[in-house]
Amino acid sequence: MATLLDFIGNTPLVELTHINTKPGVKLYAKLEGNNPGGSVKDRAAYSMIKGALDRGDLKPGMKIIEATSGNTGIALAMIARLFEVEIELVMPANATKERVQTMEAFGAKVILTPAEKSMEGAIDYVAEQVAKGGYLVLNQFGNPDNYMAHVRTTGPEIWHDTQGKVTHFVSSMGTTGTIMGVSRYLKEQNPEVQIIGAQPVEGSQIPGIRRWPTEYLPKIFEPERVDRTIDVSQEEATAMTRRLAREEGVFAGMSSGGAVHVATKLIEEMEEGVVVCIICDRGDRYLSSDLFAS
Repeated sequence: MATLLDFIGNTPLVELTHINTKPGVKLYAKLEGNNPGGSVKDRAAYSMIKGALDRGDLKPGMKIIEATSGNTGIALAMIARLFEVEIELVMPANATKERVQTMEAFGAKVILTPAEKSMEGAIDYVAEQVAKGGYLVLNQFGNPDNYMAHVRTTGPEIWHDTQGKVTHFVSSMGTTGTIMGVSRYLKEQNPEVQIIGAQPVEGSQIPGIRRWPTEYLPKIFEPERVDRTIDVSQEEATAMTRRLAREEGVFAGMSSGGAVHVATKLIEEMEEGVVVCIICDRGDRYLSSDLFAS
């Protein structure tokens, strides 16, 4: 009998035929919203919790505490519940209410830090609590179990589903776990595969995509594993997110729109190839925001 954990991964890869019309280039979207927890972060959350349990880092009576912008927190709340582990999630106060309510629905305690301090404020709060003892921080920003989830699952799925024909992989960069893991796997199969990171222009607020200050740059990030980064504005990401829903029937969040926008800019330079984008989550997490406002 299968459990919920057995349905993490093996998400659909679908061709985007309306947004991309360039002959000779195929554009595919990997629909990570089809994971049980609704996002790509299910993969990393399961990997990090299982890794901590297997190594004995997570001992009986300990609580997990983690800073999150939303999707990782939802995934951790869901999976921690399956392992009967208490969890406290810390996020900026400007997170959408759907995210907070979803975490709480899974039984997590949610702490909101000042919005003006962004994710850095949430990270600092977690560090203060861990120093008091009794908590285990999984540290998605520095935990190899984050990117290894994508070495084991996401990368092989993309390679298999494109029959080894993928030429470009595009991902938004937040914790950078997805892009680091997929890069590792795809480059091992074919060093010529190009890995493209989407990052926000200065001043843009795009949930799930960050331009990190140097002192907060995720420890798992290795710049040499990304062949190129392309900037995307909040307006461009919003417009593409709406196009995905209206033209392709793909209901996703703004970071996915950002990644697809970057992919279309890339395709303008190409004559042929197979481009794969990560669609990080589902759009229903953003309905209380103005993302889909007419």
